[in-house]
Parts: sequence; C-alpha cells; structure tokens
Amino acid sequence: MIQQVREKKPLIHCITNYVVANFQANGLLSLGASPVMGDEIEEVKELAAVADALSLNIGTLNQRSVESMIAAGRAANEKGVPVVLDPVGAGATAYRLSVIDRILEEVNVTALRCNAGELAAIMRTDWSAKGVDAGEGDVDLRDLAVKAARKYGLIVAVTGETDIVTDGDVVHDIHAGHPVMASVTGMGCLLSSVTAAFLSVEKTADAVSEAVQFYGEAGERAAAISEKPGSFQIAFINAIATINESKCQTGGRLG
Repeated sequence: MIQQVREKKPLIHCITNYVVANFQANGLLSLGASPVMGDEIEEVKELAAVADALSLNIGTLNQRSVESMIAAGRAANEKGVPVVLDPVGAGATAYRLSVIDRILEEVNVTALRCNAGELAAIMRTDWSAKGVDAGEGDVDLRDLAVKAARKYGLIVAVTGETDIVTDGDVVHDIHAGHPVMASVTGMGCLLSSVTAAFLSVEKTADAVSEAVQFYGEAGERAAAISEKPGSFQIAFINAIATINESKCQTGGRLG
C-alpha cells in the first residue's frame, strides 16, 4: 500500500494546529503525498471536495477553525472523501471535548487517531491525563477501542507502547516505533495525516494498520541513526521518504 500511496500522490487537506503545520506538510511531501493547509471557511468546502482525504486536528482550537472543520467535514462526506480526526488533548478542557463530540455528531469520520488518554476522555472513562499527553489509567484499551469503533461507526487507531487499530470487529495489535518518538512535537499529528493518505487508497482498518506499522518502522529506522530529538526528526522525515515496504505487508507483527 505504501507504493500505491506514492503512485497516487494524494492531495491531503489538513486543518491542523500551528505548532505542527510545517512538520505535517514536510512529512506528507516525504511520503509522496501533496499537502494543502487551508482553514479559511470561505474555501474549505472547495478544498475538501477536491482532496483525496481530509485530516482534522484540534491541537490549537478556536471558534473559527471549529466551524471550518465542520464545513470541510461535511463537504468531504458529500464527495466520499475519507476524514481522519485527531482529538488532541481531548480531556484537557471541557471545550475540547465538546468540540470533539460535535465533530463526531455532525461529520462522518472515517478514522479516529488518538492516544489512550484522548480515547478515554471521548468515552468518558476514568483516566489521568496531563494536557495533551497520554497520561495513565487502568482500563482495557483494546476493549475501549472496540466499543468506540462500534459506537461511532469508524476505525479507531490508539497509539502507545502497543498500537491498537480496530473497526469494531477486527483488532490489530502493532508493535513498532521507538520511545524517542514521544520527545518530538507533532509525531502523532503527522501520523494522523499519513493515515489519511493511506485511507485515500483504501478506506479500511487494514489501510490504517499499514499506516501505523509503516510509521512505527520509520521511527525505528530513524532512531537507529540518532536518538536525539533534533536529529531524529530529520532522520524520521528521511525514513518516511525511503521506506518502500513495511513488515505489515509481509505478514509481520499484526495480531
């Protein structure tokens, strides 16, 4: 599927946060996709309608961007364009959670790409999170992910020490990545837009699993060169550009 993404060169419309926009754009370019970072409500419907996938990220929320996300999401739905939602810091404030609830209610989201704390917040499950970090808690994440997928009718990808991808029926456990990835701002945000690129080829849980596996392997390859956050970031972008086949495609590490 990596090769299919590179051959398609999908246009990924990103409504994202200002902390990570540059990193996301460069990561998508390295993958072979074409990013467009447009959040003005006067144009988002047009952009979403012609894009191959839409990536929504609530990292730096404001009322204007929320309305743009809803408008873009609806336009994408009308054209059958896959939508990925990254609920950054879902449990940090009541406002963030209300925005996520609204998006999930008003937009047909294809995939929810989150960490454990964000999933727990969305599902109103007890969890101790700190800001946008995953935090910790005592809950069966596989079971919670399955419940969320069934409740909202979408694919859930929960990233952590073991990544979990499920459509509510099939559950994939993915063991890839490196701890240094947690030290670089925007790694999860870029993964969400990479997931959107894979969904532009095939709107399935398998596509999301391949995206997560590929991303983790890029992290492993980059960490083999440098475990320092600054140099790792450069090595990671290069790894995204050079990996042409992941272990996922040869029967590796999916359960």
